[in-house]
Amino acid sequence: MRRDELGPYSSFTHFCLDVVEEYNTGSGEEISMVEGVGATFVAQRARASQNPVKISLVYSPHSFNMCGVLGLLLHDPDAQAATEIYDGLSLLQHRGQDACGIVTCGAKGRLYQCKANGMVRDVFDSKSLQPLVGSMGVGHVRYPTAGSSAHAEAQPFYVNSPYGIVFAHNGNLINTDNLKQFLDADAHRHINTDSDSELLLNIFANNLQKTGKFRINEEDIFTAIGDLMQDCKGAYACVAMLAGFGIIAFRDPNGIRPVGFAKRRGASGGTDYVCSSESVVADASGFGSWEDVQAGEAIIITRTSFSRRRLVAGATFAPDIFEYVYFARPDSVLDGVSVYRSRMAMGVNLAREVDRVLREKDMKVDVVIPVPDTSRVAALELAQILNLPYREGFVKNRYVGRTFIMPGQQMRKKNVRKKLNAMALEFSDKVVLLVDDSIVRGTTSKEIIQMAKDAGARKVIFASCAPPIRYSNVYGIDMPSRTELVAHGRTEEQIAEYIGADVVIYQTLPDLIDSVQQLNTTLDGFDCSVFNGFYVTGHVDETYFAHLERLRSDNAKMKQLSNGSTAPPITNRINGFSHKAVNGNGVGLYESIELSNGCSGPMNGADSTVGLHNSWEGSMTERERNQLLA
Repeated sequence: MRRDELGPYSSFTHFCLDVVEEYNTGSGEEISMVEGVGATFVAQRARASQNPVKISLVYSPHSFNMCGVLGLLLHDPDAQAATEIYDGLSLLQHRGQDACGIVTCGAKGRLYQCKANGMVRDVFDSKSLQPLVGSMGVGHVRYPTAGSSAHAEAQPFYVNSPYGIVFAHNGNLINTDNLKQFLDADAHRHINTDSDSELLLNIFANNLQKTGKFRINEEDIFTAIGDLMQDCKGAYACVAMLAGFGIIAFRDPNGIRPVGFAKRRGASGGTDYVCSSESVVADASGFGSWEDVQAGEAIIITRTSFSRRRLVAGATFAPDIFEYVYFARPDSVLDGVSVYRSRMAMGVNLAREVDRVLREKDMKVDVVIPVPDTSRVAALELAQILNLPYREGFVKNRYVGRTFIMPGQQMRKKNVRKKLNAMALEFSDKVVLLVDDSIVRGTTSKEIIQMAKDAGARKVIFASCAPPIRYSNVYGIDMPSRTELVAHGRTEEQIAEYIGADVVIYQTLPDLIDSVQQLNTTLDGFDCSVFNGFYVTGHVDETYFAHLERLRSDNAKMKQLSNGSTAPPITNRINGFSHKAVNGNGVGLYESIELSNGCSGPMNGADSTVGLHNSWEGSMTERERNQLLA
């Protein structure tokens, strides 16, 4: 298949992050992509070609999410919430760049949705927002992690019974097998995707169903969420909406993933409320009095009332410290701690460790250069403490996604070079101290160090704001299996040799904890499991790790699909109809099969026009769809 035969979808790298690497093979073009919309688009747009095509799909049978959630309730029933939700999701884009969605609730509890793979700015426009009527709604952004990138994984999810529930989730459950068994054998609820978000939704729905009531109240909802917290193990920050009732938010008993709420005076009186993963959404939309939902707490917001209750007490409060290191925006405040201030403190503490190591090794540094963007705050503070010049030596291409989650080492390696460019004038003949937020696989760090040396650096010292990452994250951040982590089983000297640095310097774990804790002394502890291997929820053992690593390893993620001189079987479903690409003579190039994690049911997949009105199915025109189905 030649590039000119892919149509407009050949430029969709920044849109759906599906096409992650492209290169010429000489006789034709080979495309490696994340399974889902991109793969389907390529198959759908295929035409007769002089050269064969080999299409490689990156996939996994399970999903682990790093996401952003948002709920909005406007007091004025005639107001429209969609535009503000869109603005809020744009501010949470850093938490999820794979898929996004909005579901609103209008008059008489009618629900309207738009969700698809892609960035917020590309999925939504005035045409897709206009049908999303209603004064309250829920939004979600999803990160491209180890799971499928199919529409089936796009949130918010929905179930019509009982009462019509819309659900958005950030985190990961660790007892999914038990929950699936219960929902299948006891609750008789069909699970349509591999997302644990759908499991949470159905556990919640089943608990509400037990009331048997025609209409429920706040007490029933608190009881249902309390029972959910007893059954569901892991990390979760959730925002839900009950049709015609209100907005709900709750957080797992350990408070691992963040969520909070704020309020403002409504345009026509009353009080508007917003719930969000980060406080920056509230700040930008004119909301005040931001408060974090506490660990094990739930809040219920209606037009006439606000209720909150701690449903599980006594569990260790342990927010994920990696939120402060990497994921959260610097202008957010999480659990009373400014992310920006915590990164400044990381720079101060790291400066002391760098000074100690440099004295010990009798080395001097000429310049401090951050690896954009997260480490800039810490690097600047470190440079000031050590009285060293601070320079921006790397220029970043902002249209390439984060690399540590890209499946396949060669893809990650190539994308680092696309992402950053080193300016030789800042590196030439200098001993350079590079500062980064963390070192995960080491692939990115290795390429960055080589770029610095190629630009003329005499020596490269690499400093990490985070301690060595030696263990897997099981709470919603898709990090590699332990054996793929560069720090697993290696000393710091061995890590330096592997990534090509002259010296590697890590922040110590006590100093990292101090960087955050000094800004809120009521925080007794954090989830530091990726650094120390302690999992606060329990229920994480070698059996679980073996299962997890089978799912996360690069070998499990990568599946090469090729078959001689013809393209591999690829198809998907639109509104329940299977289709296949055809050549100019009407002859099918692909046999019809279904992609794993494809959309086979109404609400949680791409064929989402059943049940919700004004659903948006993607970027294909009606004419293109009819051609494919012909």
